[in-house]
Amino acid sequence: MTTTYRTQNPATGELVQEFPYASDDDIQQALTTAANAYRTWSDMPMAQRGQILLKLADLFEERAEELAAQATLEMGKNTREAIGEVKYCARIIRYYATEGERLAADQELKNIDGQTAILRRRPIGTILGIMPWNFPYYQVIRFAAPNLMLGNTVILKHAEICAGAALKIQELMHEAGVLEGAYINVFATHDQISTIIADPRIQGVSLTGSERAGSAVAEQAGRHLKKAVLELGGSDPYIVLDSADVSTSARRALFSRLSNSGQTCTSNKRIIVMDDIYDEFVAELTTLAAELTPGNPAEANRGEYAPLSSEAAAVGLMQQIEDARRAGATVHVGGQRPDLPGYYVAPTVLTDVPETARAYSEELFGPVVMIYRVNTEDEAIELANSSSYGLGGAVFSTDEARAQAVADRLEVGMVHINAFNVGGEDLPFGGVKRSGFGRELGPLGMDEFVNKQLITINTPR
Repeated sequence: MTTTYRTQNPATGELVQEFPYASDDDIQQALTTAANAYRTWSDMPMAQRGQILLKLADLFEERAEELAAQATLEMGKNTREAIGEVKYCARIIRYYATEGERLAADQELKNIDGQTAILRRRPIGTILGIMPWNFPYYQVIRFAAPNLMLGNTVILKHAEICAGAALKIQELMHEAGVLEGAYINVFATHDQISTIIADPRIQGVSLTGSERAGSAVAEQAGRHLKKAVLELGGSDPYIVLDSADVSTSARRALFSRLSNSGQTCTSNKRIIVMDDIYDEFVAELTTLAAELTPGNPAEANRGEYAPLSSEAAAVGLMQQIEDARRAGATVHVGGQRPDLPGYYVAPTVLTDVPETARAYSEELFGPVVMIYRVNTEDEAIELANSSSYGLGGAVFSTDEARAQAVADRLEVGMVHINAFNVGGEDLPFGGVKRSGFGRELGPLGMDEFVNKQLITINTPR
């Protein structure tokens, strides 16, 4: 069987290390160990689990540079952004460690005529997590931290190109004192993932990934009557109704889009601009994009862009760009790969993208900006809602009431006014339509894989 879990440097294409698949016996052992650990882990006082998670948060902060370097090596993330991701993980862990008991506290529903009804939030067992490469620590932690705090145990299947990061997370879990078996990393095949989902010891599955992967996992979870949480793709609208400073607005839009090399589900992939500022906006954004040069992500210099995560990612993105060009879209800048080793794609600005182009309806996971001209707010809303995705969106205007009125009509799970992609450990994250279902982070992140158990007590008279 071909080894696919690996560490491969996107800046050079160098294959650094390969890792073997788990054997079928390894998978069965993981299932048994996680199920057995659940009995002890869930019986542990929540405050004790919280202390372990606080230690884990400290370790993430202490090892931030080491962990960031691994992310840069494996998926090409700019080192500065990678350090920020790791520190954000520490905040998420600390949030659930300190707020978990309150979030999972018993809730009295009624007390009438001597009858008390109480809603309890109890763990349910072992949960499978299937996580992507674009945020190799954050995606794992936002799933694992609330579930571990609640008392569930976790089996984690990470992306094939993030094997090193996956092992580092496992190492930190062990060092922090997470019970052996409460968190298990597996280098599983797709067939083995199907086996895990079907196993009666698994009580739920959470996936962050592509629409295709989400459909497959949801189908399998449904067949076996397992709860699923899916965070899938996005093609977020970014509506600019007006601006007091068009140049600044264009700069903000471009560098929001290029964060993580454009490989973010909630990235502003469709920028929708009113006609009266459109030409100036496009010209400024194009000028800024043209000034960027390819750079080494480990050095994180300003004015440089990082590679994509893999050769397949770069090839796939170029195919979407070329398809848009053939369909009649205008390529203002970029649209090519620089003559360098690694998986670089030049920042690209597209306008006039027709509905027949793949880019119009597909997610563009890379440094490509699509800008659309509209004449009215209704036209902006119609275009924004035309996507099959519904993850996030943003509306910008000097008139807050005007922006609010437009934002209220967007079919997305998260909408931001005069800001983009606002998030935090205490704010729920998730989408609608084909962007998935369920929520992570905040209070709702601890309310997915939980037994909302009703208890009624009748007091004898």
